[in-house]
Amino acid sequence: MLKALLFDLDGTLADTDPLHLLAWREALAPYGLEVDPAFYRARISGRLNPEIVRDLLGLEGVEAARLIAAKEARFRELARGLKPTPGLPELLAKAKEKGLLWGVVTNAPKENALHVLKALGLRPPLLVLAEEVGRGKPDPLPYRVALRRLGVAPEEALAFEDSPSGVKSAVGAGIPTYGLLTGHEAEALREAGARGVFRDFREALGLL
Repeated sequence: MLKALLFDLDGTLADTDPLHLLAWREALAPYGLEVDPAFYRARISGRLNPEIVRDLLGLEGVEAARLIAAKEARFRELARGLKPTPGLPELLAKAKEKGLLWGVVTNAPKENALHVLKALGLRPPLLVLAEEVGRGKPDPLPYRVALRRLGVAPEEALAFEDSPSGVKSAVGAGIPTYGLLTGHEAEALREAGARGVFRDFREALGLL
């Protein structure tokens, strides 16, 4: 029996990836890196910031923190007037009617997550931040923490993700997971373990 819905944040609740791409493009340009959509999908999407700058630039410590802070401040400047992914309000309303729990599980830094949720007018009963649980997606730990806090079994939840990294995290926690085609190809999401893909949440209403 379905008891809970779990959502990724960026690229899932709202199509924020174009804004992240632009912010990363500006942040990495001084280092001679050109960030196009293919590069973003392959090297950045779904990963934790410290991993990204360590992988791309070999940076750690103070310089890495400074770069990340500047990039995220720029993202928040860009992320005003956000709109939810089509069908999300209807899906959440239907979930409320059915008495389902819901929550957000994200690799995003806390300040960004709160900024995006406020911009969308959303107050999830549960917010699990990878930076607070100690490991980020694709590790299943953030989703395991979400299940534990909600008191539901993996098979009693559904997860919605937009990146292969996120899908692997939720599937690794045993949760039936669906992919949103906001940034990655259907094949990549299915290969990561998604049992189905949707263009937006209007196509997911039939799940409830």
